[in-house]
Amino acid sequence: MQFLQKVRDFRELVMFEHSIFSMPFIFIAMITATQGWFGFKLLLFGVIASISARNFAMAFNRFVDRKFDGTNPRTKGRPSVDGRISPKAMLLFIVVNALIFIAMAYAINPLCFYLSFPILIILASYSLMKRFSSAAHLVLGLSLGLAPIAGVVAVSGEIPLWSVYLCIGVSFWVAGFDLLYALQDIEHDKKEGLYSVPSVFGVQKTLWISRIFHTLTLIFWALFVKEANFGLWMWIGFVVAVAALCFEQYLVSKHFRNIPRAFFTINGYLGIAFLGFCIVDLIDK
Repeated sequence: MQFLQKVRDFRELVMFEHSIFSMPFIFIAMITATQGWFGFKLLLFGVIASISARNFAMAFNRFVDRKFDGTNPRTKGRPSVDGRISPKAMLLFIVVNALIFIAMAYAINPLCFYLSFPILIILASYSLMKRFSSAAHLVLGLSLGLAPIAGVVAVSGEIPLWSVYLCIGVSFWVAGFDLLYALQDIEHDKKEGLYSVPSVFGVQKTLWISRIFHTLTLIFWALFVKEANFGLWMWIGFVVAVAALCFEQYLVSKHFRNIPRAFFTINGYLGIAFLGFCIVDLIDK
């Protein structure tokens, strides 16, 4: 029972269920690169690499942000703050997941291995960036935006133009909804001197910056669909993405209590839906 409780604590630490944000775009890239099924081996390695990279990033964030999380009413109940997980245990967890990610990259191909080190640096830099610059939201976006790049490199060993468009789109998508999520902590960030966009620019400007980011998301996703020569089904998926992001912006602008629904539910389903339309499009060819 104690072991199971510790597993639940670590799952809460890294918010494991949120892996759903980046994982669909890894597989979109892999499916697009191979124009079909890429094999069970790469599926297994891709899943393990994605989970270990995200575990590393989230645990590192929780470790270095313990001080700030302890003064924030929204986060003071996290396992990293209330003593359920010790700093030493977090450090061990961070190192183990970094090694797993590097090992998976090595097992896939040399380019993945070489890229694994700068990717880990980027994943870790988000947690430190917000102490110095409000560009932290874009760094977080890039952290997830690298997922499709990693996916296409895993199956083809190269970085085609369409994967760059997909990467940029995902980066702006994540940065856009992270801006909305950060609205919950605007007063805390001001008090602690953290450079989130809401604490620096205020609520209304943050809402508009988020809308601009999501507009850029849709532009680059449209370029991805066109460059990768998808058909009708993927364009329908694009229209679904437009509707989802518009609805997300509407919910948050209506009332901030809708932020969790907009952040978790809509964005989670969006990635899965985009992957689904990608699969159907390739089957229909």
